Amino acid sequence: MAAQTTGSGIRARMRARPIDEPHRGASPLELLFDLTFVVAVAAVTARFAHDIADAHAMSGLVAFLQVFFAIWWAWMNFTWFASSYDNDDVGYRLLTMVQMAGVLVLAAGVPAAAEDGDYRGVTFGYLLMRVGLVSQWIRAGIEDPARRRTAFRYAAGFTLLQAGWLLRLLLAGTGNLPAAAEVPAFVVLSVLELAVPLWAERTARTTWHPHHIAERYGLFTIILLGESVLAASRGVAGALETSAVDGPFVLVAGSGLVLLFALWWLYFLAPAGQGLRDRRHRSYLWGYGHYGIFAALAAVGAGLEVAVEQTGHDLAASPLAICYAVAVPAAAFIVLLWLVHAPIAAQPAAHPAAVPGCAAAVLLLPLAEPLIGIAGVVAALAAGCVLLIVLVLTPARGPAV
Repeated sequence: MAAQTTGSGIRARMRARPIDEPHRGASPLELLFDLTFVVAVAAVTARFAHDIADAHAMSGLVAFLQVFFAIWWAWMNFTWFASSYDNDDVGYRLLTMVQMAGVLVLAAGVPAAAEDGDYRGVTFGYLLMRVGLVSQWIRAGIEDPARRRTAFRYAAGFTLLQAGWLLRLLLAGTGNLPAAAEVPAFVVLSVLELAVPLWAERTARTTWHPHHIAERYGLFTIILLGESVLAASRGVAGALETSAVDGPFVLVAGSGLVLLFALWWLYFLAPAGQGLRDRRHRSYLWGYGHYGIFAALAAVGAGLEVAVEQTGHDLAASPLAICYAVAVPAAAFIVLLWLVHAPIAAQPAAHPAAVPGCAAAVLLLPLAEPLIGIAGVVAALAAGCVLLIVLVLTPARGPAV
């Protein structure tokens, strides 16, 4: 009997899945795949929190953004491929598990990359993931003649760029790549990575499912919010080690939780599946724009961890810096969420003035720290995000702008 796409058989031909497949949702394998990213996100968030607490936020931010890009792009590569070609047979599952192993190697290399700029673990983890991913694309090219050139372009592009990452690692390790050139080299290779899908799909479009993609992005958002809760709990544990529960501690911890709830609410106010279905040509902006949204959520978690921990510790970071470690990513999340969803939305979810106004207020609130303290600032940030939700949910009395 021929294998089916439910994983009940050994072998199934890798065909492009229908764009309008009914009731398409995340598979158990995709959910397992996402769990491997929990380790990587937790590692990069914890490292960034340490950098903030040690008053090295700006230098730590560069490493955070680089490592987070590697994590996000690995997740992106798998997610969009799976949306088009998941046939759930034995070969597909095994190659996906190879990619999961690569994610875990990447996660193990995060501390060295963030602390010492040693990207060997991250690069070799990526090499392992790329073996699985490129094999999947080659198989898709062989078994789906209509999109053979597209699949082989993906395979060739990712293979060449993986060679570029290995060359960058070799040059840096032998001292032939100046330290000042390491970040520019990373940026160039990252831009080329982003260009691969644009180039590959010029021949024929893959058949990703809009509602499936929207669900997958929502699930990753929940993972990041969960990591932020975990980060805040680490701060709670650190604060409780040296002090009893007091007013500022309760206010910061409670307000941080409210802030995360508000960010979750804002993200899911406007489901993206319908917009992606109607405006598929704008999917690149939507998909790539989520790098900033996801990174901002992870950074909020790091900032909240430090804000809670400072209630029981004397940290090297100034109170103003700690406040901005929460406010800046929160404001970035609000603005980027609006910018990314606007091109696919049938109508704006909020009045155009509400989002930038709220973001501006969030960025100004840390200046009140000398008067209301860190706890008061975090509480005000949470209140501002809650107010934005109220403004969005309140029906407009006039025509939408």
